[in-house]
Amino acid sequence: MAIQNRDRFLNKLANNLGRQRKTEGVKRPEWSVQPQWQVLEGCSQDELVDVLEKQCKAIHTDFKRTTIAELPQTVEETVAVYGKKIITAKDDRKEKFGLDLLFDRLRTGGEEVHVWDSKAGKENQIIAERADVGINFSDITLAESGTVTLFNNKDNGRSISLLPENFIAIIPKSTIVPRMTQAAKQIHEAHEQGHMVSSCISFISGPSNSADIEMNLIVGVHGPVRATYIVVDDGDL
Repeated sequence: MAIQNRDRFLNKLANNLGRQRKTEGVKRPEWSVQPQWQVLEGCSQDELVDVLEKQCKAIHTDFKRTTIAELPQTVEETVAVYGKKIITAKDDRKEKFGLDLLFDRLRTGGEEVHVWDSKAGKENQIIAERADVGINFSDITLAESGTVTLFNNKDNGRSISLLPENFIAIIPKSTIVPRMTQAAKQIHEAHEQGHMVSSCISFISGPSNSADIEMNLIVGVHGPVRATYIVVDDGDL
């Protein structure tokens, strides 16, 4: 992706600071105290799952644990509570985790399952708006805040997790990290290594909510009213 007017912007910024622009020799500071790395330091993957489960209670999110073999049944049971109209991303992980067969069976049973189609354009958003539930895989999961990270792209529109009334996040256990610190590090390292990094990354912590000045929490203001996180033990993949 081409960055427009970067040099012009940075030169103007340096000029406003009363100095020449620095284009080389800049090093990241070595801070003597870095508490962000100490939060949940040394926790095992199972312990991080426990932290995530506890945090889900605070953010009004249902939490389930399952295996790859039992995931289709767990998803089906969750969808049965939420409704019959489903939208999901075009994601290779659906086949690995056995969800393609589930979605085919649900279609046969009369339920609507729409897989995001980049060629359909705005039609995807219209379908997402009337869907009962959006289903996505989490790419990185933050135990501390109960946050799923979605790398949005042409096959995984933001509308999947934003417009339906309900949201289901499939969380491979291997994606769980302590907090935002580790997520930012993973994304930064991927960029430094030349990997394609999504231009839009969504961080979602349960159903949508807001609080006014008096701190009265209101859930379901500008997005999903209910959310379920399903942690899948993917150690065998």
